[in-house]
Parts: sequence; structure tokens; C-alpha cells
Amino acid sequence: MKKVRNTDLELKDRLVAINRVTKVTKGGRTFSFSAIVVVGDENGVVGYGLGKAGEVTSAIQKGVEDAKKNLFKVPVFNGTIPHEQTAKFGGARVLLIPASHGTGVKAGGAMRAVLESSGVTDVLAKSKGSSNPHNLVKATMLALKELRNVYTIAENRGVTLDKVFNG
Repeated sequence: MKKVRNTDLELKDRLVAINRVTKVTKGGRTFSFSAIVVVGDENGVVGYGLGKAGEVTSAIQKGVEDAKKNLFKVPVFNGTIPHEQTAKFGGARVLLIPASHGTGVKAGGAMRAVLESSGVTDVLAKSKGSSNPHNLVKATMLALKELRNVYTIAENRGVTLDKVFNG
């Protein structure tokens, strides 16, 4: 996983979920909003953030600012991921499987936002367990962080690319 600075990046933000929170006090009810946002350049850089505020627009803006602080690089190979990957966060479990060109992003709401923002165009994804969008986004991010491309594997092992492919 490689952290990325957000200088010179054209980041697009996607709203994953908004949650209205009610606090009951002696004077009545106080409403606030929390928003989970995913930002990415659709070219291998992605991050997520959580914003909380009294208004929806403020919460979204805070979420975008938080997401820009947590950017990292995803190894995208020909529009798909390099290998199969699973991850778990809380009750949410995700399974990502590489797909051939033209398949598209076969994923549910929260996972789709993360995968499309990261620049993955062909992937099969399945969420198992919890459908909580917060945990699904975090589990998908964990799965993407654990992905390794062929070049890093060869570099870590100290061998050539032929040796990695041919065993």
C-alpha cells in the first residue's frame, strides 16, 4: 500500500451514505448528519472519509476533506485487479475477483462507489455478512490495500518478472 499526496490530482467525490442522527435533550430534538464519502481520480488513487455536521452539505464537504487525507494507490492492471482478494471489517466481508475486459463493475452500492472511484472497470465483487455502508467501504478499502502487482512481488523476492510468472 502506497500513500499518495493529493497534489495535482483531479479527484471526483462520490457520496456513499448519509445518516441522520437525532439527539434528544431537555429542550427537544437536535438533528445532525453524518456522511461517508469516497474520492478518487479513477486512475488508481482512492480514499474515503467521514464527515459530521449540522447540515447535509457541510457533512459532505467535511467527508471530502477527510477522504483527501487518506488517499492510497491501487494496483489496477488492464482495468481489473491483479488477483482475487478477500477482506473483513466488523461484520462486513468482501470478495473481489478479477474479471475479463467488458464485464463491468459487478458490485453493490457501497463497494461499487469505491471500485469505480479507484479506476477499476472490470471486477466481480460480493459482499457477505453486514450491509452497513461504513463497514463495507472500510472492508473494500482493506481488500484494495492488500492487492499486490507483479512488479512489487518481483522486487520483494529479488527476482525477474519471468521467474514470478513461470514459478
